[in-house]
Amino acid sequence: MGTKNHPLKVFSCRNSRYLAEEICKSLGVELGNSSCAVFSDGEYEPCYEETIRGSHVFIVQSTPPPADNLMELLLMIDAAKRASAYKVIAVMPYFGYARQDRKDKPRVSIGAKLVADLLSSAGVDRVITMDLHADQIQGFFNVPVDHLFASANFIPYIRELGLHDITIASPDVGGTKRANTYARLLETDMVICHKSRAKANVVDSMTLIGEVAGKDVIIVDDMIDTAGTISKAARLMLEKGANSVRAFAAHAVLSGPAIENINNSVLEEVYFTNSLPRKNNSPKIKYISIADSFADAIERVYKNQSISSLFFR
Repeated sequence: MGTKNHPLKVFSCRNSRYLAEEICKSLGVELGNSSCAVFSDGEYEPCYEETIRGSHVFIVQSTPPPADNLMELLLMIDAAKRASAYKVIAVMPYFGYARQDRKDKPRVSIGAKLVADLLSSAGVDRVITMDLHADQIQGFFNVPVDHLFASANFIPYIRELGLHDITIASPDVGGTKRANTYARLLETDMVICHKSRAKANVVDSMTLIGEVAGKDVIIVDDMIDTAGTISKAARLMLEKGANSVRAFAAHAVLSGPAIENINNSVLEEVYFTNSLPRKNNSPKIKYISIADSFADAIERVYKNQSISSLFFR
C-alpha cells in the first residue's frame, strides 16, 4: 500500500510485534524489517533494515513498564527522522505514564506531559492511541493525537452477550464520563462506585451510588492494574443484589496480585483488548483484538481521511 512518492510502511518495536503483525494483516501490507541490537550492558540500538526515505512510517509500540519500551520507541522515532522518513507516526495502543496526568500532591512529576515532550523531541509527527487515562493528555502534545476508544470494539460484543437487564458501572468517579458513554449507547442505566485510597493501588473504602438489584452489571474502565478496585466493586455490587458482574477494560496491565485477585473475585468474566501482551493465567480473562481498528485508523491517516467515524462515543 502506498503512493510512489510517500509509501506507507509499518514497523514495530519488540513489545508490540504481535499486534503489529495483526495490524499489517488487516491492512494487507508486510511488516517492515527492523532489528534491535542489544549490548552486553543492556543498552540497545534499533535499526531499520530497509529504506524508509520519503515514507510514512508508522511505529507500533505500547509503552508499559519498564521504561525500556518507551526508550525503544523514542530511538525508533529518532532513527526514522535521521533516515529521512517523510512522516513518523507513533501508534501507541497503550500510553504508559498516563496516570501521572496532574500534580495531585506537592513535588511530583507530571509524567504524561514529560512523555509527550520526549516523543515530540524525538521527532514524532503524530500519535495514534487508545483509551487514555484522561482525555486532557491530548493537550500535552504539540502534534495531532488520534484518540481511539475501546468502546467501538466492546459495545458490539456486549450486545451479543444476550443479557436482558444491563446496568453500566464506573469503578470510580473519574470514569463517570466513560461509563455514561456506554450507558447512552446501550440505552441503559448507570451506577458509580465512590472509592477512597489509603495509597496507590490500595482501596481504603468504597460506596455505591445507584441501584443494581436484579441487574447484570458491566463495569467499564480504561485499565486494570492490580484488580483490587474492580474486585472490590464487583463484590459490593453482588452484595447489593446484582445478578452478575462482568468487567470490560481497554488495557490489561495486570501487575502484582492481579491474576489472583481476578480468579478469587465474584467477576464472571473480564474482557480486555490486546493493546498489551496477553496474560492467559485466568479462565475468566478474555481478549478482543483491536488490530482492525488501528489498521483502519492508520489507513485513514495515511490517506488524509476523517477518522471521526471511528470514535464510538
